[in-house]
Amino acid sequence: MTEPLWTGPAVALVTLFDADAAVDAKGTAEHAARLVDAGIRAVLVNGSTGEAATVSDAERVELVAAVRAACPGVPVIAGASGEWWQPAAARVTAAIDAGADAVLVAPPRLGGALGSYFAHVVEAAGAVPVLAYHYPGVAGGPVPVEALGDLGLAGIKDSSGDPARLGHELGLGGDLAVYSGASALLGYASWLGAAGGIVAAANLVPQQCLAAWERDAAAQHVVLRTEREAKALPGGLKEAMARQYGTSPVRRLG
Repeated sequence: MTEPLWTGPAVALVTLFDADAAVDAKGTAEHAARLVDAGIRAVLVNGSTGEAATVSDAERVELVAAVRAACPGVPVIAGASGEWWQPAAARVTAAIDAGADAVLVAPPRLGGALGSYFAHVVEAAGAVPVLAYHYPGVAGGPVPVEALGDLGLAGIKDSSGDPARLGHELGLGGDLAVYSGASALLGYASWLGAAGGIVAAANLVPQQCLAAWERDAAAQHVVLRTEREAKALPGGLKEAMARQYGTSPVRRLG
């Protein structure tokens, strides 16, 4: 049986921008390193939390390279979705060249042949693991559970927050690594035997995310409360981070 690239909580990393909304790759990488020092097991760059829809291909490469250099001890996963297979494959290749250990790819937003799309993506990735990203309405289209065994994937990040779907994915067996993207399901995912989680809350409470993964109910409640309170702020997660770390609250989205 193939071992997953990592187990336990990873962070869905924010992308920090300066006062002019330019990418701050150095600051982003320093934040990633802070979370790794706190025990976070892997780092996802250029995901939905990282406002990837606003980041150019050149900026994506810069961010992956900076985080890879700052976090030598853990896997770096790069978001590399596209509206059709060719831009997705190009982003996959560029991310791997920049040092990514795995790529996260959502299906095209407007649909299309899922098998053909992922076949091109997997070919572009070569020996590097490809994780599908299921977060329809936010990051492309859906990834049907029934299709997972036929797409040549190493795993999936499921951010739907649907516990029944998560259980269905884990029931497939085989070598598919299942990661929950829902902070609320960290302890549940661990209990069911998921490989790990990739969550935005780890930007703020990394140690509590680790404890929640170990099924510490009190820590899980802290994670839930922290995420709820951050979402209630006018600037959301970045405003909460600015208060906690002094990082830039600038966003390109919202």
